[in-house]
Amino acid sequence: MGRNAIETIMGAAVLLVAGLFVYFAYNTAQIKAVTGYEVSARFFKVGGLTKGSDVRISGIKVGTVVDTRLDPVTYDAVLVMSISPEVKLPSDTTATIASSGMLGDKYVMLMPGKETVRLEAGGAIANTKDFRSLEDQVGEIIFLATGGDNNNNDGAQQ
Repeated sequence: MGRNAIETIMGAAVLLVAGLFVYFAYNTAQIKAVTGYEVSARFFKVGGLTKGSDVRISGIKVGTVVDTRLDPVTYDAVLVMSISPEVKLPSDTTATIASSGMLGDKYVMLMPGKETVRLEAGGAIANTKDFRSLEDQVGEIIFLATGGDNNNNDGAQQ
C-alpha cells in the first residue's frame, strides 16, 4: 500500500514539473498572437508566409500576421498584421519578408523610417520588399558571376 502512494506522489510531482516547464516555455517563446492595431502591406510574393507568422523589428516580435489574402484586381498578396499598441510605426516604414536561416520560418521584418507621422489603425505600409527565395538569390549570383548583360549571345563579333 505504501509503495503505491509513493509512486502516485512521484507521478504527480513529475506532471507538476512538466506543467511548469510548458508554462515557462509558452511565456518566454512569444508564441501568443499579438493583439493591437492592424496595418496592411502588399507584396508580389510572400514565399509561404502564413497567418500567425511573426512581425519583428530588430529581431524582436512586435506583431502577428492575422490575415493573408489575394487582391482580386492586382493579384498582389495582402498581409494584415496586428501590431502591439506600444509600437507606433512611422508612415515611411518598410516591410520585408525574411527567413530565419535557410530552412527557417518566414516572418515580416519591419524597418521603421524617420517620419514623424505615424501609421494609424487600418493604415497601409506602402514600402515593401518581396520575398527572395534561395533559388532567386543563387540565380542572381550566377548571373553576376557570368558577366550578366555583358555576354553577347547573338554570334556577332565585337
